[in-house]
Amino acid sequence: MASRHLSRIAALQALFAADVRGDFSLEALRGTWEANTDSLAHEDEDRPFTESLLKGIAAKREEIDAVVEKAAPQWPIEKVAIIDRNILRVGLFELLYGPTISVPPKVALNESIELAKTFGGDSSSKFVNGVLGAVYREMGAPRKDEAPREEHGGVREHTAGVVVSAHDGAVWSVALILDPFGKWTVPKSSLKEGELSKDAALRAAKEELGLSDVHILGVVGEHHYDSRKPGEGVTERIALYFSGSSNKETLKSGGKASVLDVKWFREDELNQLNVYEDLRSVIESGIEKAKEVAHE
Repeated sequence: MASRHLSRIAALQALFAADVRGDFSLEALRGTWEANTDSLAHEDEDRPFTESLLKGIAAKREEIDAVVEKAAPQWPIEKVAIIDRNILRVGLFELLYGPTISVPPKVALNESIELAKTFGGDSSSKFVNGVLGAVYREMGAPRKDEAPREEHGGVREHTAGVVVSAHDGAVWSVALILDPFGKWTVPKSSLKEGELSKDAALRAAKEELGLSDVHILGVVGEHHYDSRKPGEGVTERIALYFSGSSNKETLKSGGKASVLDVKWFREDELNQLNVYEDLRSVIESGIEKAKEVAHE
């Protein structure tokens, strides 16, 4: 069976050589690839996949490098270890431009981390994981058209929520909604076609809390869970949660049937609230993120 893992190694070798020479032309990449045929046991390699990686990275390298510098601003691309930056080029090409039907984003992420563990230094896998993870979250779980798992019948939904915090002096509060199950939770909304997660989170804050001046501060959590509705089967839901800050304005639920009440709670009241346990740490992290930003 043809191995795409070997294809990624082949592409990485060609990119490394191109980086050393300073020639990322497709012709140079192909030349190195073909010269390494014997050492890479090409009879087991998925050669069309290697070709697609080399062709794509040659065309998109400058755009990919710009993404790396945005995700890790403390590391200009020329300062990143040569093996690490080329592993990132492979991983980011698959994540941002690759065929998600055959290579889902999580597979691309895991493969890049494995390359870093095999060929990089002691901290390479952590660095690669950090950069790729930041890009994946910042784009709101990119490539939402990725094929859902078969056991879900092809049904997948992406949602985004926001932990909105505000402070009055040293006292911090968080805005929560009461859902039909009697649980206090954060505003959350399904992504519309072409909508980024952070925009969906802002929309949820406006529609469910009545807050129009919320500043998104960063991602604080991600949950994957299955939702079952009678007659509709199973839907896989992926929820991305952000931290946000706002003034402590009067909250308005907007009349949504799914929102029974809205209220500001002081941080010291959270332990007494009936909240979803898997969201408690997200809420706490959201408040901490707001505090950190406020003190910068």
